[in-house]
Amino acid sequence: MMIKKEAQKKGALQPSPKVLVSCRGLDGEENALAVGYCGNCSYDPPMVMVGIVPSRYSYKLIKESGCFVVNLATDDYKETFDYLGSVSKRDEDKLKVKKVNTENGKVVNAPILSDCPVNIECTIVDSIVTGSHEMFVGKVEYVHADDTLLDSDGKIDFSKLTLL
Repeated sequence: MMIKKEAQKKGALQPSPKVLVSCRGLDGEENALAVGYCGNCSYDPPMVMVGIVPSRYSYKLIKESGCFVVNLATDDYKETFDYLGSVSKRDEDKLKVKKVNTENGKVVNAPILSDCPVNIECTIVDSIVTGSHEMFVGKVEYVHADDTLLDSDGKIDFSKLTLL
């Protein structure tokens, strides 16, 4: 029989995907940040949500643009992920410093991080403040995926990825 004890409440639902959220402000300024709170929240229509702390530099860019991109990072991108998650754009242009490859989204006005195997373009349809974070609910507009990950129906085979 298992013996259970009370565990920490913070981050109790783990593991969850650690993602990079990229965004672009109305003035064209681009940024990306590491996000620990992210998940699916609807399959019809497809929607995801990301939690952003309002003090983060990217919060304003996402709020004003009404869109974002969720970029799935793999183990080989860990160094870049850690850097983007620990340095603020208030201090330096971290995308330039790390030479992060970006492309324009196909549907939303935000960059995708080209070296991530999956990029999910989203338009914000709602948000809720949940305490420390504002949860942005994004309607999935377009999903970019490395073609080696797709089955014949266009579904992503996540077993082929080593996500962070």
